Amino acid sequence: MSPLNVLGTALVPCGTNPMTGWYRDGCCNTDAQDQGLHTVCAIVTAEFLAFSRTAGNDLSTSRPEFGFPGLKPGDRWCLCAARWEEARRAGFAPEVVLEATHAKTLEITALGHLQAHAV
Repeated sequence: MSPLNVLGTALVPCGTNPMTGWYRDGCCNTDAQDQGLHTVCAIVTAEFLAFSRTAGNDLSTSRPEFGFPGLKPGDRWCLCAARWEEARRAGFAPEVVLEATHAKTLEITALGHLQAHAV
């Protein structure tokens, strides 16, 4: 059975440039090992990247030892659901691609919050 998105339909890919996802397969899939719940397909902004850096997760710096190129505004990335919710509450939530956001995200935030930031 295919994983579902927050709309209850089949999960579609989030992004491949850079390659995103818990499995680095371009999709915001998850499993029991994904303690961060990397399930929100977001289009990152400069404001969000700055917020994330100050919150202790620098997503804009390249980390070649982990195969991570660093993100720039406009990149699609599978964010941790709790970090997205934290950013939303602080006023820095990036836009969300609902069709590519895994249904498990609804354990962390409400569909209405995601819809309010949908592209």
